Amino acid sequence: MGVKHARDYGDILAELTAAVGLIEDSYVFFEMEADDWERLSEEDRREVHEALAEDLFYGLGTEPVITVGSGVIMLDSSLHRINILVGDTELATVLLV
Repeated sequence: MGVKHARDYGDILAELTAAVGLIEDSYVFFEMEADDWERLSEEDRREVHEALAEDLFYGLGTEPVITVGSGVIMLDSSLHRINILVGDTELATVLLV
């Protein structure tokens, strides 16, 4: 199922992909090692982040908080947005409407 949204899914996915890329150890979500991540090309890293963003979009439909490496992805359904945080620092917000 995914989260309810009124914006174009492609735009949401592009923003969420960029946002998860801000989490330095986002690769941990896929149980990758740092060495494996470092060996990937920039294009391959972007593809991994896009796959992660898709997983998160659909996962947030059932779990409103998902840990990604040292970051946390949170669905704020009352404000129709997805928040990306590391610790107390908000890295990005993706609007759903």
